[in-house]
Amino acid sequence: MLTFLVRRLMLAVPVLLGVVFVVMLTVELIPGDAVALMLGEHATPEAVAKLRDYLGLDKPMVVRYVEYVGRVARGDLGRSIQQNRPVDELGDVWPATLELTVAALVIAAVVGVLAGLVSAVWPTSWFDTIARIGSLFGLSMPVFWTGLVLIVVFAFWLSWFPVGGTGGLSHLVLPAVTLALPSVAMVARMTRSSVLDVLREDYVRTARAKGVAERLVVSKHALRNAAIPILTLLGLQAGQLMGGAVLTETVFAWPGLGRLIVKAIFARDYVLVQGAVLVFAVAFVLINLAVDLAYGALDPRVSRQG
Repeated sequence: MLTFLVRRLMLAVPVLLGVVFVVMLTVELIPGDAVALMLGEHATPEAVAKLRDYLGLDKPMVVRYVEYVGRVARGDLGRSIQQNRPVDELGDVWPATLELTVAALVIAAVVGVLAGLVSAVWPTSWFDTIARIGSLFGLSMPVFWTGLVLIVVFAFWLSWFPVGGTGGLSHLVLPAVTLALPSVAMVARMTRSSVLDVLREDYVRTARAKGVAERLVVSKHALRNAAIPILTLLGLQAGQLMGGAVLTETVFAWPGLGRLIVKAIFARDYVLVQGAVLVFAVAFVLINLAVDLAYGALDPRVSRQG
């Protein structure tokens, strides 16, 4: 298992280096002068030259890339242009995004797996029909539209939850449900498909022929053997949930990293955007590492092959 972990960590390094390169290349390809866009059309040539020198944009891209990687390795993500604070000190907004993402992931895992499992055990039932229609609806609706509908119904009409912001569990419910709905639909569909495939296997028929209780057949044989594709999807959804948090945090005025990125983009704060994207990339790599380790726990053959 230790060798498996080391190999996965080594594979994560080029991924992060590639993310940094892509972000810097994106800034390089912005039409026009990126520094002039940051400062506005009324900026003086002296101010443009000073900011260009501060950001190191007067150097070749390869040199800037090597210097930035070296600073990141020392834990220095630079200073925000608009707020004039070190980017690494803006991590006080990261816990809010993590809270929202984890809550949405828990909802997606629990509701999605349970709905898919029930649909697989009783296919063509009324629950299966409703679950499939609901999953199609959840996949079709944009996150921002779903959020606005939930605000109108549960905040304005019923007054069950606050409109937005933070302050307690009640503030978390609507944004977490909004963010989780597409993932619930995908997890439910994947669970149903995977469990149905396993229930048709010969060893499941053998277990039933031996008189094993149906709950043990489903939980011990079917769900456990169908867990790897479900776990893979949950790992991917965790990364997508962090990306989707950008829209959700904006709709619900949730003070997280996604909302901060939106503000930084509008403010042309190149340094802050670059640091925030790198934080998202690191989180995504760690999530995939956790999924890989879970593979090894579910099926030891995976760690031996890795």
